[in-house]
Amino acid sequence: MSGKQHSGLNQTERQRRRFSETFKKKKVKDIELGKVKVSEICKAYTVSYSAVYKWIDKFGSISKPERIIVESKSDTQKILALQKRIAELERMVGQKEIELTFKEKMIEIAEEKYGIEIKKKPFTKR
Repeated sequence: MSGKQHSGLNQTERQRRRFSETFKKKKVKDIELGKVKVSEICKAYTVSYSAVYKWIDKFGSISKPERIIVESKSDTQKILALQKRIAELERMVGQKEIELTFKEKMIEIAEEKYGIEIKKKPFTKR
């Protein structure tokens, strides 16, 4: 089993085990007080290191550093200006699309009414 001892438990038996919240809190407190090491708990209870560290994150009393994201005022203003510009461009594209559709329809009506071709045909080489 790749050099690790699992004290006779197969994978499904290890996955089915659940530790109570009280048990986890006690083990985290023992770790914080220096009574045991993470590796000792992992070996004694056949628990993965990641599981024990998740317990520590969840139940530990040691404060975790908070991540503070500082965004400069100019960045915020740039983002707002770009969002405004995008909205304006989208509005302009919509207007142009309406104009184009209107002109195409007017040409179509004029061609039917006067019986002549108004649209330019694409250039073809001979």
